[in-house]
Amino acid sequence: MRSLRNFFLCKCLFALTFWNHVSLSMENELFASNNFPEDGSDKKFNNLPLLYANSHQSRANFDWIVIQNTTESLSLSEITNKNVKKLVALLSNFRQGSRLQNLTLTNVSVDWNALIQILQTVWHSSIQYLSINSVTQLSDIERCDFDYSGTSMKALIMEKVVITDLYFSQDDLYKIFADMNIAALTITDSKMIHMLCPSSDSPLRYLNFLKNDLTDLLYEKCDKLDQLETLILQKNKFESLPKVSFMTSHMKSLKYLDMSSNLLHHEGADVQCQWAESLMELDLSSNQLTDAVFECLPVNIQNLDLQNNQISSVPRGMAELTGLKELNLASNRLADLPGCGSFTSLEFLNVEMNSILTPSADFFQSCPRVRELQAGKNPFKCSCDLRDFIRGERQSGGRLFGWPSAYMCEYPDDLRGMQLKDFHLSELACNTVLLLVTALLLTLVLVAVVAFLCIYLDVPWYVRMTWQWTQTKRRAWHNHPAEQETVLQFHAFISYSERDSLWVKDELIPSLEKGEGCVQLCLHERNFIPGKSIVENIINCIEKSYKSIFVLSPNFVQSEWCHYELYFAHHKLFSENSNSLILILLEPIPPYIIPARYHKLKALMAKRTYLEWPKERSKRALFWANLRAAININLPMADGRRCEEAD
Repeated sequence: MRSLRNFFLCKCLFALTFWNHVSLSMENELFASNNFPEDGSDKKFNNLPLLYANSHQSRANFDWIVIQNTTESLSLSEITNKNVKKLVALLSNFRQGSRLQNLTLTNVSVDWNALIQILQTVWHSSIQYLSINSVTQLSDIERCDFDYSGTSMKALIMEKVVITDLYFSQDDLYKIFADMNIAALTITDSKMIHMLCPSSDSPLRYLNFLKNDLTDLLYEKCDKLDQLETLILQKNKFESLPKVSFMTSHMKSLKYLDMSSNLLHHEGADVQCQWAESLMELDLSSNQLTDAVFECLPVNIQNLDLQNNQISSVPRGMAELTGLKELNLASNRLADLPGCGSFTSLEFLNVEMNSILTPSADFFQSCPRVRELQAGKNPFKCSCDLRDFIRGERQSGGRLFGWPSAYMCEYPDDLRGMQLKDFHLSELACNTVLLLVTALLLTLVLVAVVAFLCIYLDVPWYVRMTWQWTQTKRRAWHNHPAEQETVLQFHAFISYSERDSLWVKDELIPSLEKGEGCVQLCLHERNFIPGKSIVENIINCIEKSYKSIFVLSPNFVQSEWCHYELYFAHHKLFSENSNSLILILLEPIPPYIIPARYHKLKALMAKRTYLEWPKERSKRALFWANLRAAININLPMADGRRCEEAD
């Protein structure tokens, strides 16, 4: 359809193509010769029979400037009321059959009657294409009769017409142009507010009323334009889209309509639209249309331009435009790519300069016939949602127009300006399910490892013991805040298994307490204070003793209370930075029978020197001497008694 419209444009503006070969003479001007062949033929001439004269004579006799002079084209400038009669006389010589076909008049300053004389003369000449530019001071408009018969005219172009009359009959002006029996009529940039419907069936096939002041009243209920194929109403003051549709409903042959740069809007609200069924191309760009425009479109439209409007989405459930092939939605407010549910034949789509952050990834799958998508210059948000669209571009086979230069990240700020082809995110970062599963697995593994370590190292037991030690310290501080400095009362606290009590009572106690050195020992069966918890008694005994002696044996590692005593003694070892532990190995302990929670005992036995109970009696004296030396200290007795008195 574009090729058909261009054919008429080229045909109607044929005269203008010669303007590129302008031969303007500023020193010599032209005047007409009367030596025309009597039969009106100019076949013997290569150019029009105009003779040169000096500038003074030309200005005095004609006052116009010849811009172009060839056998088929003539272009004149500076036409006024003074030289219009001579112009009419000149044009009268070009009767039908002459070669002159194109006439251009520029800077025309005449009144209404002079203009009508020029048009009437041209109408009965050989001229087919007439262009009048910059008509100024058009005045004295009145009713006149115009003879349209026997014309060779095909196209009339009038640009920048200025009417100086304040009061005149609009019908007298517009009737002359409305009834013209030509194929193409162009009146542009003339502040025209109306145009009458032809009084009879019009042969007009092309109408161009660009840049005027036409309103919704144009061609209202006009049924005389059955042959009109192209109608251009760009840059006027149309407001109602339904009224425009009813205007075209009587134009049975209309194929192209340009309504761009008007004030068109459509509120919907069950307002019916009725377009010409023949309409194939519609330009509604640069108006005030919203989503409701899709309720008022020609059903047979093939090329639709809705650029630069206020459309935010293509409504679902709209009437199907099965013939639509080209759709321009650039410079609107779209937040996503429109689907093709209602455009089953769509081949070209333009959605540039919208508000699309993350376009749908399945566009090419839902629109298999689309050969070209223009989606650049949108504020793309480079996130996981955009990965599928980028992947779809790679699979589209080059159908994304302008890729990659027109497709850049706008958000987030640190990625602004990056081309989409350079944006990459890992599958793990974008797949929520995979990320959750991975995080869950890592959490389970971490929990399992922590649980295993807690069980293997008996962490709950150590936590419980630390809590009890802290509580005991807190109670002691609240009960006796002034007595925070602990007074040593014993040389050593003895920790042993009940199964080793016979050795302790028969060997250890007699050898230390009743022998030389007066050693004071703390034993749980005689020094624990009734009423206090076992843990609290253990802590008190360890803190009141200079040393802690642990009688190690296989029985020791099987005793829970021995483990408590070892833990608190070890805690004192680190908290007071003292050397208060003495280990006596009563019997060898195989490593495999030591529980995992006795890792501190393993560490102590590996790092510290311990005393081993000798089986030979001859070595026992040395054993007791070493033990006494390890615990030798003078204790300040709390009651002032001497060691002998304590015995």
